Amino acid sequence: MMQRREEEQYRSRVRGCLLGGAIGDALGGPVEFTDGRTIVAEHPGGLRIFLAGGNNWPPGTVTDDTQMTLFAVEGLIRAGVRTDRGLGLTVAVTQHAFDRWLDTQQLPGPSGKRDGWLQGEQWLYARRAPGNTCLTALTEARKGGDGIPQFGAQANNDSKGCGGVMRSAPFGLLPYENNADWVFDAAAESAGYTHGHPTGKLASGALAVLVHHIVHGADLDAALDATQRILEEKEHHEETTAALTTARELAASAAPGVETVERLGGGWIAEEALAIGVYAALARPEPGQFLDALALAVTHSGDSDSTGAICGNILGALHGETALPAELVFAVEGRGAILQLADDLVLEFTRGTHLHGEYGPETAWRNRYPGW
Repeated sequence: MMQRREEEQYRSRVRGCLLGGAIGDALGGPVEFTDGRTIVAEHPGGLRIFLAGGNNWPPGTVTDDTQMTLFAVEGLIRAGVRTDRGLGLTVAVTQHAFDRWLDTQQLPGPSGKRDGWLQGEQWLYARRAPGNTCLTALTEARKGGDGIPQFGAQANNDSKGCGGVMRSAPFGLLPYENNADWVFDAAAESAGYTHGHPTGKLASGALAVLVHHIVHGADLDAALDATQRILEEKEHHEETTAALTTARELAASAAPGVETVERLGGGWIAEEALAIGVYAALARPEPGQFLDALALAVTHSGDSDSTGAICGNILGALHGETALPAELVFAVEGRGAILQLADDLVLEFTRGTHLHGEYGPETAWRNRYPGW
């Protein structure tokens, strides 16, 4: 069991990662599709304030990136509960969680037919520009054979859009210090439930294992070194490896700004989104530069919400929740639910034996997080 100080630091990193990702997502969402030079003309230092978005989104509104990330967290907690059955941590439980997210995109509110608490949160029943790849893949999984949902099968497409990587950081938050290979493979498998291209899966595994090494005390460069060593052992790693290498080179040699960010692409595809998030974190790595990094990550002509979310995940895990910019923290949508999930993830994986077990104790935790 963790010592008290270690557990406090771990909780701060988990909270920082999830809340930082949501803040980056909400910051970038309103300027997705906006030309980077236009953003700079209106915000010379890069975008640093929440703006109202399309479809009457108020400032601070999160997108599908945060929605799916929260369901990934819930899935991991429920997978932890499921281990009481003598099973290992079952990655397919996250696909079942994404199936509950699909309800939030198709129904006006909770149906009363689902279990657990997260699907009961009315604020999540809003379409925030969900990716067609995710919607289609999850709908197809629902059909299964003979109309029976089939969870655990990889998506039958060749997409490497960023919809897998933008929700993968939670896998890196599990406190399994010597299990980096499992973290990588589990995140890649979970991304594969919606995105079938190898690069989509490998970029997702890379983000998760990067967060994993950071959570366990590595600085950003050391965590990237360890991530790339694991990545380079995987078949089809070349696109993701090249993107991360270029991000590191640019952070070390080029002046930060929209022109440099856009040398990495637009972030619409997995390896580009990962590279932009990593680049911004490397270019502005100090705790006092958190908002500078987010501004850099979202001020470009591409998928600004996903690149902002990834940068926020990385630096939130690195510096903990107290480094987050207060002027954004208080205004981000869903903060209470985000922090509740963060704390519950910590409880499940550090104090789970106090909450449930094959032979007890038996608390209301299983009602909150059924084991599937």
